[in-house]
Amino acid sequence: MTDLSDRPDGPALYAFWGTDAPENEFRLGTREYDWHRHVRGQLFCIESGLVQVRTARGSWLLPPHRAGWIPAGVDHQASVSGALSGWGVMLRPDVLHGLPSDPCVMGVSEMLRALVRRAASWTAEADLQPEQERIVGVLLDEIRLARREALHLPLPAERRLLTIANLLIEHPEDERTFDELAAWAGLSARTARRHFAAQTGMSFVQWRQQARLALALEQLANGEAVACVADALGYATPSNFIAMFRKAFGESPARYFSKRRHTD
Repeated sequence: MTDLSDRPDGPALYAFWGTDAPENEFRLGTREYDWHRHVRGQLFCIESGLVQVRTARGSWLLPPHRAGWIPAGVDHQASVSGALSGWGVMLRPDVLHGLPSDPCVMGVSEMLRALVRRAASWTAEADLQPEQERIVGVLLDEIRLARREALHLPLPAERRLLTIANLLIEHPEDERTFDELAAWAGLSARTARRHFAAQTGMSFVQWRQQARLALALEQLANGEAVACVADALGYATPSNFIAMFRKAFGESPARYFSKRRHTD
């Protein structure tokens, strides 16, 4: 079968609904996708589990019921953890005007989800009928108006700062201060702090919390207990971790994932 993501011609939109069933053409589950790019812009959403997308500029987290956007031609890799169902939309390059120029995570309205469900029933190779073209126009409007989610973990470009960032991604429990880490990497604290903020757009404290949040979401999506996640990330108590999670998402980890597991 032709890879629809690499078709610059044909219908303005291809949509699909996937599951983890072996016979499903767009199988999800738990898997890794190595570095690649698409000719078309890609919008995708899972309804359980977690997706982490990496680009040269950083990582984006995709919890359930958030949509990830990858513009056409952007190199990326993806890790899918425990996704049992989800959907995707591939958009022809010439219809992307007004859509984000960088990868991002956005909220999913009921209208957007319903439009994708309808579009997924269309025959992929067939020319769109006038009523289908109108649906595509509304779907594009929903993407343009969607709320952006702050689930980006930017990475610094400077080699020694990137070494620090990668260390903390691999060892989130490391409690050394930024000054100590800068000295370990061979940088002065003042220079390191200035360049880190300029290259990531965040203070080091904000960045470390965002990195821990990213790892927490991945572990929780895989079924890890809250107490185990809190300990692995270096929190003194589970309650400290739960407070951080609630501040970021407005609810506790248990409530957050329980609501999404029971969403159709």
